[in-house]
Amino acid sequence: MFEKDVYVQRRQTLLKKMQEAGQKGLMLFVGNVEAPAQYRDNAYKFRQDSSWLYFFGIDEPRFAATIDIESGVETIFADDVEIDDIIWMGPQPSVASVAAGVGVEHSAPYSELFQSVEAARRQGRALHFLPTSRYATAITVGRLAGIDPYETFTAGKKGCPKASEAMVRSVISMRLVKEVVELEELEKAGKYGYEMHTAARKGIRPGVIEQQIVGDMEAVTLAHGWGVSFATILTQHGEIFHCHSHENEVVPGKLMVVDAGFESNSHYASDHTRTYPTGGKFTAKQREIYQIVYECNELAFSLIKPGVAYLDVHQAVCRHMLDRLQSVGLVKGDLDEMLAAGIAGLFMPHGLGHNMGIDVHDMEDYGENLVGYDDDQSRSPLLGLGSLRMARRLVPGNVITDEPGIYFIPALIEQWKADGTDKGFVCYDKLSEYYDFGGIRLEDDVLVTADGAHRIGENRLPIAPDDVEEAMAKDKE
Repeated sequence: MFEKDVYVQRRQTLLKKMQEAGQKGLMLFVGNVEAPAQYRDNAYKFRQDSSWLYFFGIDEPRFAATIDIESGVETIFADDVEIDDIIWMGPQPSVASVAAGVGVEHSAPYSELFQSVEAARRQGRALHFLPTSRYATAITVGRLAGIDPYETFTAGKKGCPKASEAMVRSVISMRLVKEVVELEELEKAGKYGYEMHTAARKGIRPGVIEQQIVGDMEAVTLAHGWGVSFATILTQHGEIFHCHSHENEVVPGKLMVVDAGFESNSHYASDHTRTYPTGGKFTAKQREIYQIVYECNELAFSLIKPGVAYLDVHQAVCRHMLDRLQSVGLVKGDLDEMLAAGIAGLFMPHGLGHNMGIDVHDMEDYGENLVGYDDDQSRSPLLGLGSLRMARRLVPGNVITDEPGIYFIPALIEQWKADGTDKGFVCYDKLSEYYDFGGIRLEDDVLVTADGAHRIGENRLPIAPDDVEEAMAKDKE
């Protein structure tokens, strides 16, 4: 939790933006409640709503708030503990004192939230809310707004039609540019992200079960922070982007993709990916493809600077990838024509990167198109490019990921071959030799600075092929 003035300033900035946009009524903020795992008193580990954390910072369940746009009055709604709670939890600070700690003068019992909002709606006042991500929160917001709870969720990339677009746009404009206090937390997350990935690399030895490696990694996150920032991906099937099964034994000659992140106690995230040869050394074939991905990662970083659209960085990376894949004999033809036809999507069906911050995919619950695209940009229908989550023109303070990859997905290759999607650019005979290859992804977290870019974290995980092999050799000493 930051100092009180941080939250006061954020709310004042949001209020001013809404007033300047000509908005009136109430802004509604609903924090998360505990979610039972099997029954009420055995809940999942609590994670507060990120929008609530950003504006109020109170990391406790069952809090809500309103901000009156016309008067500027802020009210926090929550319940003081009773003796039954104290028996189990010990003495707790009053709601009024907690509210004062984040600069809010007015507080009231949680039940009064409903009375207050209903009174405003009877007066014909507008209710502004952000998209929800938890079912319990959706039920509360739906009840307050008088709509189906499911209408409070983001409806895919376009966002939530029932949420306040003015409020969503205002918050996005704030959270896209990280404050100094946020950057300090992100640097901490990067530091411990380095430690968890180092633990993973040291654990990659033939015969070890993947779950053991994951356990060593996640121990770092629990020793130093809240836990993982997303479900850990550690797999020898790198062609499966979100492979969360960890029951396999490490087999020599394979590639291990490790995509994992650290979440600090203040809930700021890291997100790194490295790909390792399970036996400690790349085969010639693996090194050839790995080198291409490494070059793409370096190229992207070299292009990141204010004023550059990340959409253009993605395209530059794809062009380089196709050029190098042509030298390997996997594609053929004019590079510009291949790029326009979306051929890169066969090998990298995902986008180059996404926003990061208090969420590992920052604000994507607001709708990717609003968060990741400028108003004069539109999402491409092409595979890969169409999955680009961050396309905007970059400004200092943006924090994004740089994560190119090359994957050989047999089912996708066969579908393209059957449908003729490749338009004759793909060399299928040569490509058939890679069906058991897997995939490679290399990811760093990057801050856009005034004159370029900075990789977040005290140290960078080994990434050049020689450096990876050297690090793995030292791990065995």
